[in-house]
Amino acid sequence: MDGDRVEIDGGIMEGGGQILRVSTALSCLLGLPLRVHRIRAGRSQPGLRPQHLSGLEMIRNLCEGKLEGGEIGSTEITFTPGKIKGGTHIADTKTAGSVCLLMQVAMPCVLFAASPSELHLKGGTNAEMAPQIDYTVMVFKPIVEKFNFTFNCDIKKRGYYPQGGGEVVVQMSPVKELSPINLTERGTVTKIYGRAFVAGALPIKLAKDMSAAAVRCIRKEIRDLYINIQPVREPDDQAFGTGSGIIVVAETSTGCLLAGSSLGKRGKNSDKVGIEAAEILLRNLKHGGTVDDSLQDQLIIFMALAKGVSRVKSGPITLHTQTAIHFAEQLTKAKFTVTKSEEEDPSKDSYIIECQGMGMINPNL
Repeated sequence: MDGDRVEIDGGIMEGGGQILRVSTALSCLLGLPLRVHRIRAGRSQPGLRPQHLSGLEMIRNLCEGKLEGGEIGSTEITFTPGKIKGGTHIADTKTAGSVCLLMQVAMPCVLFAASPSELHLKGGTNAEMAPQIDYTVMVFKPIVEKFNFTFNCDIKKRGYYPQGGGEVVVQMSPVKELSPINLTERGTVTKIYGRAFVAGALPIKLAKDMSAAAVRCIRKEIRDLYINIQPVREPDDQAFGTGSGIIVVAETSTGCLLAGSSLGKRGKNSDKVGIEAAEILLRNLKHGGTVDDSLQDQLIIFMALAKGVSRVKSGPITLHTQTAIHFAEQLTKAKFTVTKSEEEDPSKDSYIIECQGMGMINPNL
């Protein structure tokens, strides 16, 4: 079999867990046996962490595949996929590892399963270095559903660093194929809303402070819009541990959604958390793209799988996006081009990501 194995260098470009997520999802979809070496060589603690391992194990179980080298700290795995099946699948990081990153690796696969799937994902719902679950529900979900599929995401329990303990249930039905998307018109910002949350031992005052600081910061740039950032205290039975954070979303006249978010941590002033989220949002609004920096790379695998040409206007291309494009092109027949957007306004730094998708067809439907 080894002659046909695709070799993936997990240490190039972004050099992190994303290479593993993109390549194993595509391996599973395309039935390509895979060997990934130098896993997360670009990170301070290389090799598989609990979150990556639980994602790999879920993919293996989804398609009744074979996984070798699947242990914490391993810098090399081989993966031989089988046939993708629906049903209930559980992934538990047993840490604060991000449930959203587990969702990223599994979602493309179950779209091409034989029957509906239910994914029980356990870990951190609001974790550093990953999209927060609120971002996934408020921004990622409505935009990714433009590829012509839907999913339901039920937040059973929120979990925070360091213990995790959160649980999210995702339900999806398979599709025959994905439609391409065209997100090139930003339109004008019509509303700004969000949520500032505290959980566990923290007082609601912190959420109010984060919200007020974010509003003040946005007001300096955008004066005439009503900004509604709800301060929330997560119910004790729906949150495990103590955490805080904020997400602020801007919605435009053409249905684009861009966001900024930030997490609280010990010793970090709550005003600073609110301002950080607001500044990220304002930065994303400045470049003139239709997607924010966090969504850019998450759309790449769907663009690669879709049938036809997808076009997305973004800000400067992130290293995560360049990495996702590199591995999507290596494993599929999709072709990407990135060109500087011809803007009337020279202060805008935007790009068009175009992809001729491979047109993946679900063999089970």
